[in-house]
Amino acid sequence: MGSRFQITVVDVNDKQANQNIDKAIAEIVRIEMLISDWKPDSQVSQINSNAGKFPVKVDQEVIDLTQRAIKYSKLTDGAFDISFAAMDKIWKFDGSMDDLPTDIEIENAIRNVGYQNIKIDTTNQTIFLTKVGMKIGFGSIGKGYAADKAIHLLQNLNAKAAIVNAAGDLATFGLQQNKKPWRIGIANPFKPNKMADILELSQAAVTTSGDYQKYIFIGKTRYSHIINPKTGWPATGLTGVTIIGPNAETANFFSTSMMVLGAKNGKALLKKYPNYAGLFITDRGKIIKTKNYKKVKNQCKNN
Repeated sequence: MGSRFQITVVDVNDKQANQNIDKAIAEIVRIEMLISDWKPDSQVSQINSNAGKFPVKVDQEVIDLTQRAIKYSKLTDGAFDISFAAMDKIWKFDGSMDDLPTDIEIENAIRNVGYQNIKIDTTNQTIFLTKVGMKIGFGSIGKGYAADKAIHLLQNLNAKAAIVNAAGDLATFGLQQNKKPWRIGIANPFKPNKMADILELSQAAVTTSGDYQKYIFIGKTRYSHIINPKTGWPATGLTGVTIIGPNAETANFFSTSMMVLGAKNGKALLKKYPNYAGLFITDRGKIIKTKNYKKVKNQCKNN
């Protein structure tokens, strides 16, 4: 998935822990072969390569994840949209981009964005992108989903505790070997030597989306890799969003979409989901927390 995963397991002995870590890695690789658009032979890549041509039969797991992604899109009125992946043709964050895309290029790319054009046939178990040039990508929730699945597997294997960190999107269960919760620091890009907060998790997830690690400079302006699906331009206003709650995939959705929605609209959406809380860092360094932040933080520690 283009990211580094770190897995720590507490178990009866080192041998058992290492065996379970290997099984968790295998589970993550299995998921990658389903949903990664980095790999040409994955099911999602097959969906993308046949956009506008014909439906592609996929595993039920891919159907379920795509259905949830469409639900997330509806909840945010399109601020979250897995079909934003069509934008990767005009925005490059690998150091190769020297000029901004033109208005025409943006307009043409936006034509291929729209979750409404993702058609799922549950009877035949297929997914069809109705427009040539469309593309879906699970970079916005895939790492959280993989972390959740790895944690569930480790629980079923009777591991005592674990933390799966998918490049900052992580899920946990149980306690560390010293019987204390897992301690997670939330980075503050404006104060590198001081954390925005420190969390203690025992059966919970935390995800962070931000514009301070992956971006490009064109002229004197910095452009984030998080694209607003409606405008085709990088999101502005927030530098980072951290979400805490019971499920990494859901938290991943919230943190990604709220970089586009902004703090005010993001807080309004989170009010409907009291088991989740958010910490927002504005582009001027101000830290904003949802009203239930302290309560959810304590729940994540004491679960």
